[in-house]
Amino acid sequence: MKYQYYPGCSLKGTGRAYEESILPVMESLDAPLEELKDWNCCGATAYMSVNETKAFALAARNLAMAEERRTNGKSMDMVAPCNACYLVLNKAKRYMEEHPKTATIIKNALKAADLDYHGEIDVRHPLDILVNDIGIDAIKAKVKNPLKGLKVACYYGCQIVRPYATFDDQSNPTSMDKIVEALGAEPVEWPHKTRCCGGSLTGTVTDIGVRLNFILLHEAKKRGADMIATCCPLCQFNLEAYQDKISCEFLPISMPVAYFTQLMGVAFGIPESKLGFSKLFIPPKFALAKS
Repeated sequence: MKYQYYPGCSLKGTGRAYEESILPVMESLDAPLEELKDWNCCGATAYMSVNETKAFALAARNLAMAEERRTNGKSMDMVAPCNACYLVLNKAKRYMEEHPKTATIIKNALKAADLDYHGEIDVRHPLDILVNDIGIDAIKAKVKNPLKGLKVACYYGCQIVRPYATFDDQSNPTSMDKIVEALGAEPVEWPHKTRCCGGSLTGTVTDIGVRLNFILLHEAKKRGADMIATCCPLCQFNLEAYQDKISCEFLPISMPVAYFTQLMGVAFGIPESKLGFSKLFIPPKFALAKS
């Protein structure tokens, strides 16, 4: 199995640890990711509110380029690890399917760039690929260092199951929990799996953003979690980077927040130096030492 890989801006910047861990993990599972050439920003966050149609055209350029890459006459699925990219690309795809006038405007814009789009590409999240294509049994078979004794709060964020719940439950997703369990760790039951971390509020209305992150961190700690595993670069940054401020304003807290792919890499026996752990503010060494 091969998949086209859309990294988006985050995985080349603040979320680089996500890229550094997902690439060797997928390679070890015989499902390598091939980066989409000449990709551009998906138009997430503010641009969607400034000019929705232009934002969709920006996203559609990636869809059109990915659609051109075919295997056995069929377009290869495109993997978007960033939750925001995953949502925006799927939103653009759906809007073109559901709103013909918008689709015509966007397709005319694509033609100006010598591109065409037929709606044949599927945009998928790594959790979907791992659970539904590769399978939990195949993941278990790759485990060399079971993460026994490690309690993990799986945090999905609010974008991969809302508004489109295409591969997991909208209220209680379990795909990451299944993967964590397959690694030998214990997924912690907690009610905040999809509660928003505040997104960009940490940089705009800081008091509210910090409080939203405190609620998540405090609940995970209260439930006995050693660490939080996430699949969203912005969520990972928010939950990790503001812990000093949270400790000053609320309660002292020090909770490692890593990408689920980093845990997979450790369990698979991939050297930690190749999994982006050095890019975390709070490396989860004490948590991983329990396993």
